[in-house]
Amino acid sequence: MLDTLREVFERHGFASIESRAVETIDTLLQKGEIDKEIYAVSRVQEDQGRDARLALHFDLTVPFARYVVENAGYLDFPFRRYQIQKVWRGERPQDGRFREFTQADIDLVGDGELPFRSDVEIGVVMAKALEALPIGDFMLRVNNRKLSEGFYRSIGVADTTAVLRAIDKLEKIGAQKVSEELTSAGAATPEQAEQALALAQIRAQDTSFVAQVRSLLGDTAASELLETGLAELEEVVEELNKRVPGRVTADLSIARGLDYYTGTVYETVLIGHESLGSVCSGGRYESLASKGKRTFPGVGLSIGVTRLISRILAEDGLRATRKVPAVVFVALRSDADWGAAQDVADTLRERGFNVEVALKAEKFGKQIRHADRRGIPYVWFTEDDGRHEVKDIRTGEQSSADPATWNPADEDVLPRIVESATD
Repeated sequence: MLDTLREVFERHGFASIESRAVETIDTLLQKGEIDKEIYAVSRVQEDQGRDARLALHFDLTVPFARYVVENAGYLDFPFRRYQIQKVWRGERPQDGRFREFTQADIDLVGDGELPFRSDVEIGVVMAKALEALPIGDFMLRVNNRKLSEGFYRSIGVADTTAVLRAIDKLEKIGAQKVSEELTSAGAATPEQAEQALALAQIRAQDTSFVAQVRSLLGDTAASELLETGLAELEEVVEELNKRVPGRVTADLSIARGLDYYTGTVYETVLIGHESLGSVCSGGRYESLASKGKRTFPGVGLSIGVTRLISRILAEDGLRATRKVPAVVFVALRSDADWGAAQDVADTLRERGFNVEVALKAEKFGKQIRHADRRGIPYVWFTEDDGRHEVKDIRTGEQSSADPATWNPADEDVLPRIVESATD
């Protein structure tokens, strides 16, 4: 899966970077209320008062912002990067949620400005990447925070951030509890809470959501921010429908909880596995990375690779054709043959095949069973007179072979991911 993601990302011009796993707590806390997610780290012999407080990164976006600021003088903008690393969060482990997991991120970052079409491109690239994975059907759910905030302002809400955070919990706690949270905290009146929830119910796979939002406002004048958000989301939906038709839904309930998102926001669900939550999310940020008056706006998306794989494995939907990369296991007639077996293996390896050599001579039946347990399809034998034979242990067929010319079946060269019900 990781190789597939790298291939798709690089095909669209994204270069790989890796950032450190440990950041200062101040860096991680500066862009949102995520302190409950952070694992702090310290040295056993910590020098109190001199060392900065440190923590493991909980995502790859905030560390990437720090990376851009520190290396801005060496980067060519707009800068396209992808990053595949582990992250750590203070989660209660459960289906689809882990304390340690792998993320795969892509971001497009500009210097001072970043054309809006980047919001479209990042969605297209991620859709192409997901289509290349054996995960079944999926849908990109997209919204724009300018649209949501602009709507809240239009109906008289002052604390738009509180409303966004509450709406972000809609799928987890339901409309009734969201409404209660909004009104009890004084973030919205009952009427405003009702309108905010009505906005969050709007879904469309085309641009018809624009008319639905205007209808919901009635005679209330739309704020400038709302008009901007509607125009931006309309462009994203139109373009994605052209580039990756059938993969996008305008979903005005999407808010994203982190404070640094400022415009387009994405979440992605697997069709038929919506209970798993979003497997890919992100969006536009204008000032996550800044240095004095210099800002580096960007847009990015992140795939929860571990979440995807865990669901696939849990449902036995896919399996690997074998446990190891080796396609050939070279057996030994005697321990004295080990050097000659290595010569055979080296010849095959030079031709691009992965080979494992037995470490000691045992009965051939035992060596074959060892290869079979590991899923290695071919066992190689060298006779006393120097002749070579190779056996396909799946069919039992054995034939003469020359390490300089023999080829396995194309589908056997490398391990493959296949549906469990098939070979």
